[in-house]
Amino acid sequence: MVAVIPAIVNQNNNAPLPGSEALSGEALAGKYVFIANGCVACHSQQVRNIDMDKSWAPRPSIAADYAHNKRMNWWMNTATLMGTERTGPDLTTIGSRLPSADWHLLHLYNPRAVVGESIMPAYPWLFELKQSVNENDKVVNVPAEFLKDENLKVVATEEALQLVAYLQSLKQTPLPNGKPAPSFLYKKEVPQNSADNTSAPAELDGTLLYANNCQACHQANGEGLKGAFPPLKASAIVLDNNPEIFINIIMNGYNAREEYAEMPAVGTNNELTPSEITAIINHERTSWGNNASKIPLADVEKIMSFIKAQKTNQ
Repeated sequence: MVAVIPAIVNQNNNAPLPGSEALSGEALAGKYVFIANGCVACHSQQVRNIDMDKSWAPRPSIAADYAHNKRMNWWMNTATLMGTERTGPDLTTIGSRLPSADWHLLHLYNPRAVVGESIMPAYPWLFELKQSVNENDKVVNVPAEFLKDENLKVVATEEALQLVAYLQSLKQTPLPNGKPAPSFLYKKEVPQNSADNTSAPAELDGTLLYANNCQACHQANGEGLKGAFPPLKASAIVLDNNPEIFINIIMNGYNAREEYAEMPAVGTNNELTPSEITAIINHERTSWGNNASKIPLADVEKIMSFIKAQKTNQ
């Protein structure tokens, strides 16, 4: 009466959100790898309803976000993996924030390869070193400085690929239309400048948008990682006065160079608006010694409309 009936009522009132999906077989296997390697000790999967958590997801977590969790097997209880502390960042939306499988594999092999200040341990046992690779092997592009032997290829094991599939599945489902999202509390008040009466919209922060969407791979200095992710500094594509190819790569991804990892469709996956795309590309065109002219928003909107029309007609 005290425990079982309230639990049943709670379960019935918190069904999975419309549009949410249960873990695929590969992602579920990756959840076991996540548990076995103790990842929950440093990473949470819960966004609290306080303003400082706003960087992890567009809304606070609710009970329905965990409704797909079932018993792992007959002797293991349900593993929500909500965590208790954040030695590392929250993973609630890591599949959206960092959709690149190549980034996750390199990060697992050696976190310092992509985040120099990282204190996360490396997981080399999730990889094999091979002199020759098979057609089905997933080779990880590792910068030479992080290789013990440049003649050996780093190949992801099945467990590594399963773990990455689990991480990529971690995305927060939008609430149904008309259902209000919980508010983030304790927001810092931003002082209003009473002398500023302009009605013009504030320009988006391209530096922040770059940090949230691009920096993990291309790095804060825009130099990328040799052998893993291409540089944006002095890039002919970034500096081209015709940004069509540049915007197309952001929206549709790119996988045409063997020396670099595949780039996901960041603009599409993260639902970036034309204004956000404009802020990002203009930041990249004017940073790290790049000295190209800024692209007008109207030109970006025109190109994005063309790209969407092409995809619709395919």
